[in-house]
Amino acid sequence: MALFSGLSEKLNHIFSKLTKHGKLTELEIKTAMREVRIALLEADVNISVAKDFIAKVSERAVGQEILKSLSPTQQVIKIVNEELIALMGSANSKLAVSSEPPTVIMMAGLQGAGKTTLVGKLGMLLKKQGKKPLLVACDVYRPAAINQLKVVGEKAGCEVFERGQGNPVKIAKEGIKHAKSFGFDTVIIDTAGRLQIDEALMRELEEIKSEVKPSEILLVVDSMTGQVAVEVADTFNKRLEVTGLVLTKLDGDTRGGATLSMKAVTGKPIKFCSVGEKLGDLEPFYPDRMANRILGMGDVLTLIEKAQEAVTEEQAKKMEKKFRENSFTLDDYLTQFETMKKMGGLKDVLAMLPGMGGKFKIREEDIDESKMLSMKAIIQSMTMRERENPSIINSSRKQRIALGSGTSVQEVNRVLKQFEQTKIMMKQMKNNKMFRF
Repeated sequence: MALFSGLSEKLNHIFSKLTKHGKLTELEIKTAMREVRIALLEADVNISVAKDFIAKVSERAVGQEILKSLSPTQQVIKIVNEELIALMGSANSKLAVSSEPPTVIMMAGLQGAGKTTLVGKLGMLLKKQGKKPLLVACDVYRPAAINQLKVVGEKAGCEVFERGQGNPVKIAKEGIKHAKSFGFDTVIIDTAGRLQIDEALMRELEEIKSEVKPSEILLVVDSMTGQVAVEVADTFNKRLEVTGLVLTKLDGDTRGGATLSMKAVTGKPIKFCSVGEKLGDLEPFYPDRMANRILGMGDVLTLIEKAQEAVTEEQAKKMEKKFRENSFTLDDYLTQFETMKKMGGLKDVLAMLPGMGGKFKIREEDIDESKMLSMKAIIQSMTMRERENPSIINSSRKQRIALGSGTSVQEVNRVLKQFEQTKIMMKQMKNNKMFRF
């Protein structure tokens, strides 16, 4: 995930300078806080939010118990972590569930934020949780919006209720009636968007809200629009009293300041974040996990959840046994890559592990997933004996493998090198008890 990569690097650089000191002086902490404030502003955090955040951290960090502690830098990082969590909402905010089905979730947002796709993503997520969601097409103005929802709904395995380009308020009410008749426990309403906020849009959304009385009004916001996203969220909230926010395109935003500002400005929790284009790329938003990622502490809990979705318990135990017995082969290596793809990709997985960048020194080019096909061809061009025991692969074998896979000897060497690095990495992770399914 590219989210916060710039901010994360800057914060880690600031804290690395502090670790060179034994005890910290009040001046050193204030200097560091000035640098943190600049880093936040450069990450597009709202100026008043950044100012308030620094004031809270500074007040706690210059206390005598911090200055006199044996590890003041760690104490300062702990305070920053705690204040980041508080800034983003303290805890995961779950969806409200109606006491009488169906639970109605109304989605709102501007055009281009990814709202219609998000409706499908949320439907798929709820279906995985055992719900039976119905998607209702109330975006009747945008060309092909209804067809888009039908395509997304089919991919997500969710039924779509639509009545063409009729009255959106009437369609929403009929959709809920249909849900009650056919046993759907959740209704997700895809409302119309605009390129910008206007009075007609707001009146229509207010009318839908008044008629269907949703349990949740989720505002879908494009995180890449920065402070514009914060202003949009504030305006929608004042008119609709939204119950939660959903941030899209977090995989493409390297600054992410809007995410840090959103809760503070609107007072409403971030409930979900979209971290990719695939329908499965929607995650509940956990402020503590996001704060850990920002400070380079990893996100092992999310990693475990993704692993549990991608790998059965039996497969996990089998692979753990192979690592323990040092019998990990190139075939297993290929299988692991396929598993990583299911978990969002190797880069995302590594980003969730504490200290992966510095500790294992894996470079960007070493995890280029576009080379997956050539790697697969190289391994499949080896004999079973070579896959089980790569140490026997000499120069002539490498030439044969390169010829058989349509690659070069250099690429064969790269795959073998990565395989050895992976074995070392997995051994270290196992020893540190960081990676458990």
